[in-house]
Amino acid sequence: MTVTAKDLRFKISSLFDVLAKGEEVFVTYRGKAKAKLVPFDEPQDDKKDDIIFGMWQDMDGQQSVDDMVRDMRKGRDFGI
Repeated sequence: MTVTAKDLRFKISSLFDVLAKGEEVFVTYRGKAKAKLVPFDEPQDDKKDDIIFGMWQDMDGQQSVDDMVRDMRKGRDFGI
């Protein structure tokens, strides 16, 4: 589907309906193609790709998270 920039401004809700059906939308400005809107596909895997997610999974009961945080908050003693 091809729409103008004016259509994009005033009919955005109908464009979201078109995107929800899986169709691509091309936006033109003064007769020239300027943008392409594509439907967003959600990732299907349940595993998080976030770096922080599961950061404690390798600890294997060595030290609980609470104890580790308490140790970090104690501060340092430089023996001066």
